[in-house]
Amino acid sequence: MIRVVAVDLDGTLLRSDGTVSARTVAALRRADRAGARIVICTARPPREIGEIAAAAGVGGTAVCANGAVTYDLATGAIAIVGPLPLDLAERVAAVLGPALDGVGFAVETGRRALIAPGFDHVSSRSIVRVAVASVAALWAEAESCVKLLAWSPAPVTGELIARLQALVPEVTVTWSGGKGMLEISAATVSKADTLTRLCAGWDVPADQVIAFGDMPNDVPMLRWAGVGVAVANAQTQALAAADRVTASNDDDGVAVVLEELFPGGGGVVPAR
Repeated sequence: MIRVVAVDLDGTLLRSDGTVSARTVAALRRADRAGARIVICTARPPREIGEIAAAAGVGGTAVCANGAVTYDLATGAIAIVGPLPLDLAERVAAVLGPALDGVGFAVETGRRALIAPGFDHVSSRSIVRVAVASVAALWAEAESCVKLLAWSPAPVTGELIARLQALVPEVTVTWSGGKGMLEISAATVSKADTLTRLCAGWDVPADQVIAFGDMPNDVPMLRWAGVGVAVANAQTQALAAADRVTASNDDDGVAVVLEELFPGGGGVVPAR
């Protein structure tokens, strides 16, 4: 029996236009009525997901910032569970700066984003962005850090991530789809790590969890869950990590599996 449905947002639950289809909303409601917990697991910070969760009809606890933050969708309570120490973020930026042409940095604090000159990524949703005068000001003005963000004009590839990860092994370097943007977290932080701890508190083992994703930052979660499902539009790393592949995000791939899993009450999705 599946008791937890862990689902990524961008490129997975959300269509390419950023909406949640009526079919997907109905499938999520069916899973909820059958007794499954729906857990949003996203790279986005808490302030960006309230509207999405409401549109999808999802409540409870969300895993945000690639596992660094938990967010109670009912109360608005935010807990930083995987901070990236600012002194470590500063050291990592000093190493990555010379390795990436035209790089700009930002610090996600969990409540706002501090943006240094040269960081040209713009979120697809309204966020709290505070421009600072220099990279040095990031470390001086941030009240906390849950992710260091690095943007450059260079395309993000698996080879680039591997090269940069080798330069800074004390952190995790990943990618969730933002063009040219890399996300750096504390070494032990991932969606899987935080989801594991949440499920332990609910007395839910991994084999009672199904996870959906599409990007490299979803890979640990897809591998940990009893059933990992990649959407057809997923990156190669996510496809390789998954137990099965469903339809694309634009073809309601999450709904396809949930309708199969919860035809009228509950069940288990077979692995590929």
